Amino acid sequence: MIAADREGWPVARVAFVVAVFGWGVGFYGPAIYLQALHESRGWPISTVSAAVTAHFLLSALLIAGLPEAYRRFGVGLVTFAGVLLAAAGAVAWGQARQLWQVAPAVMLSAAGWAATSGAALNAIVSPWFGRDRPKALGLAFNGASVGGVAFVPLWALLVARCGLGGATLVLGGLMAVVLCPLVWGFLWRSPAPPPADGRRETATTRGHLLRRTNFLSLSAAFALGLFAQIGLFAHLIARLAPEVGPELAAAAVSVTTLCAIVGRTVAGRLADGRDARRLAAMNFVIQSVSTALLAFGTGMASLALGCVLFGLGVGNLVSLPPVIAQREFRSVDVGTVVALVTAINQALFALAPFVLGWLKDSTHDYRVSFALAASLQLLSAAIVVSGRPGGTADDRQGAHGRR
Repeated sequence: MIAADREGWPVARVAFVVAVFGWGVGFYGPAIYLQALHESRGWPISTVSAAVTAHFLLSALLIAGLPEAYRRFGVGLVTFAGVLLAAAGAVAWGQARQLWQVAPAVMLSAAGWAATSGAALNAIVSPWFGRDRPKALGLAFNGASVGGVAFVPLWALLVARCGLGGATLVLGGLMAVVLCPLVWGFLWRSPAPPPADGRRETATTRGHLLRRTNFLSLSAAFALGLFAQIGLFAHLIARLAPEVGPELAAAAVSVTTLCAIVGRTVAGRLADGRDARRLAAMNFVIQSVSTALLAFGTGMASLALGCVLFGLGVGNLVSLPPVIAQREFRSVDVGTVVALVTAINQALFALAPFVLGWLKDSTHDYRVSFALAASLQLLSAAIVVSGRPGGTADDRQGAHGRR
């Protein structure tokens, strides 16, 4: 193990904690806000869904500017600011009494989520690791699942006892108190740059990457799959609560995120030496079946099975695109490919909470919304298996360039 790898493990552990709070507040929080604001303020689901959509869409725009922010201010300062913004944004959501007050809450929470989400974790962890980078990133991203397991029932419990305003004060304050010292202590320094090996490779232009069939299929499949997944997460508690109660609904979401750890671990082992696109297609099909159960199921058993199957595929929609990119594109292009796929995915899935919420309000039923999501997941499965490289010399060069 190289020295940088040894020194990087404390940073990876801090990134794990950042992910716990980042996802617990910035990703799972909006689903809690949606249901709580609908019930306590009487605001329409579609209106609050539009605010949740704005949260994710604005964060997608801000994520695109993160590399420049890191270059100018450093990872430590940007992450420190992101923690404070995320905590302040949560409090602002909870204190909103009129619709216009949601706008500044969205701006704060979106900025905080951008600086504590997946792109941020990669920026925190990757510079410290060489050979062990996949393990370190896996540790960091498991914090996202732990955040769902821990925070969703905690949100439900605090909202039930203290109201949304009290819950956001408690969890926003806890986020700042726990993370600020860790970020200050571990993320302010950077690893020494690796020695140059004298080799230079010309990167493919973004325009050319965007025209390649394997990039288009990779991006389209996972953008549609994540559109369905994010939309389902945003409305899952609202879908389950009328049938099983808010606390059991929150517990079901926690089980879903716990299953994501299992699914990511199993998929990581299956992906070794196997066709990652076929694995992705199987993942989409399983998620489609689970979404159909959530759409049309009425008993506890069918809804629970739907949550478990859905959860098994959740983490893979984030972890499989880099695996596919590393196998199909030259190493010099992988970073750009992953960044482009991530940006496109988030820009599209930011619309999902609003679209599914609008369909629910229009039909007075979640079955149409969830059926749309199930259909998109099947379409994603078809797209991802249809776009393998190999039809052009450029594709073959991409597939061999990483070796």
